[in-house]
Amino acid sequence: MNKLIKVALVAVVMCLICFTAAFADGILIKNFVVKDNPFGTNEVAIVATDTAGVIQENVNGDFLFTVNGFQETLKFEHGTAFYHHKIAKSSFMLIKHENEIGSHSTLFYVYKSDAKLIPIHINWIVLFAIPVILVLLGYMFKRFIIIAAILLCLFVYFNHSNGLSIPSFFETVIDGLKHMFAP
Repeated sequence: MNKLIKVALVAVVMCLICFTAAFADGILIKNFVVKDNPFGTNEVAIVATDTAGVIQENVNGDFLFTVNGFQETLKFEHGTAFYHHKIAKSSFMLIKHENEIGSHSTLFYVYKSDAKLIPIHINWIVLFAIPVILVLLGYMFKRFIIIAAILLCLFVYFNHSNGLSIPSFFETVIDGLKHMFAP
């Protein structure tokens, strides 16, 4: 009988350990930035950060990201993962990560200079405000309507030629609106 109690006690302890491990806090990536990869030419690194921009060095393992519509499994070590695709010219990068609490997407313009890549974060408000301001100016000043239409066409052409499609544009704006009104 004594042996049966010990086995039952060990089984209960093992079940409790498994139960707590199942509900332990997982590592979540809520914010991330793109930086120039110091170890590869024409490549970028994705860095997991907190809201203050401090690297989350506790992020380790494989995480699923969508980069410009293509799913990639990125291996994070000490908060940094390397995106091993060469960037041939300056272009937009829409990076999206989905975890248990929702999706997080960020739009970057990666400017390619001679020596390195310079990622620039594009805020969804600025992306949305430029065409709205051009349309409003064209509506308010009838003489400006032709210039506003030309500038709007140049804006759309610049975005499209650098890899930002219309669906990606609207996805960025809608995702920004969702996060603005989310609790």
